[in-house]
Amino acid sequence: MKSNNVKILLVAIFIVVLAQSCANDDNFVNIDNPDTSVVSDKTTKLSTDWNKLWLELDRYTSGMRPNATARALAYIHLAAYETAVADMDGYTSNRNRLSDFNLNPNERADNVDLDLALSTCYALVFDHFMYNVESSIKAGINQLKESKENELSVGLTENVIENSIEWGTYVAERVIAYSQTDTEAETQILDPQPFSYEPPVGDGFWTYSADAERAWFPYWGSVRTFVISSEETSSIPPPISYSEQNNSAYYNQMLEVYEVSTAARVDDNEDLWISEFWSDDVEGLMMSPPGRQISIAIQLMEQDDMGFEACLALFLKLGFSLNDVCVSTWEDKYQYMVMRPNVYINEFIDEDYQTNLYRFIFWPNPSFPGYPSGHSSFASAAAGIFIDHFGDTVSFTDRSHEGRTEFRSTPREFSSFSEMAEENAFSRVPFGVHIRMDCTEGLRLGYEVADAINDFNLHTN
Repeated sequence: MKSNNVKILLVAIFIVVLAQSCANDDNFVNIDNPDTSVVSDKTTKLSTDWNKLWLELDRYTSGMRPNATARALAYIHLAAYETAVADMDGYTSNRNRLSDFNLNPNERADNVDLDLALSTCYALVFDHFMYNVESSIKAGINQLKESKENELSVGLTENVIENSIEWGTYVAERVIAYSQTDTEAETQILDPQPFSYEPPVGDGFWTYSADAERAWFPYWGSVRTFVISSEETSSIPPPISYSEQNNSAYYNQMLEVYEVSTAARVDDNEDLWISEFWSDDVEGLMMSPPGRQISIAIQLMEQDDMGFEACLALFLKLGFSLNDVCVSTWEDKYQYMVMRPNVYINEFIDEDYQTNLYRFIFWPNPSFPGYPSGHSSFASAAAGIFIDHFGDTVSFTDRSHEGRTEFRSTPREFSSFSEMAEENAFSRVPFGVHIRMDCTEGLRLGYEVADAINDFNLHTN
């Protein structure tokens, strides 16, 4: 973990970068990604600027990843979409598609400036849904809001400014109110590691150890989904049964983790690069796994010079996909209770074994069961959305962590989204935190959710 002095320095650097963006908005970039590519559509640029700030908030959240982070993305991008939909040719509101979502389009005045309304909305939903971010980082929301408001108000009448701010505020408040009707999620984000939950006992079952955190979001399978619920997704039991026999399929999957992750660390090879490049496990150091997909989306929007209608629709579907797959993944995790590799390896293969995550954080594993892998399901839930929009064949270099030196951050190149999702998924094996079957099932489940989201029609009521 970083020392306090280093953390303070990083915060100072972030504030300086953000202050520079106020002077010249075209220079606003994610400090994790120094690529300064921009899009020509000013509303898309506004949206990507706000989402680059969101990635910084995501990096410094405490106790949100990945569940509350994925949920935040769904509501944030619902709010952005609804703020702009009246100006999006061929797109329609979700107020008739989502049960209990109440929004009156007549509250929108005729003379609204889209960008000012959208910026207002982003500021409010960021502040609400990114609820556990230290104040020095969260101050960036108001700084960017004021910068954008000053820039966008030039040439507008007082009436247009007032109407625009009112509309953005109204939509944000309606979306926040909608989120609060999901009492399951609202309760769980306040108590993500409830003492009411004790994991069941059984051979090969996951449990927390004395030096690890308690179960993380064990009831998340009951929270709201937007398109496809955990009851509607297929739930496939682990294809390999627990076994302590050293010639069993289960033992061999554990042995693969041991051998591959140990070789990665000892040889300092490409597998270590891949595992650290996709980690996104550590608060204060990296963005979250759902947030990583937002970083990729921003890069794709800039690479494709995307118009704002496609931009906001893509963000919306991506947010829905990440939220819904998280719910199904966590439902299955706590149904099947598959242990993490290091527990098995320490008992049956090497009592001194440590995961490659251990050098970043003081406990060896994420505090929830292994099957299916969350990284894998987030990867394919996003890849499925990207494939539907762009096609699978793409020349893409992920620069999400470019310039970082604390871990293997060098950009990686891909020729397809499916290749990128598969690498993300199976990076968890050399990292030492998942066996192969966890990753395979996560990939399958994520694509299933993405298929449902892609069929969600934004064009007709």
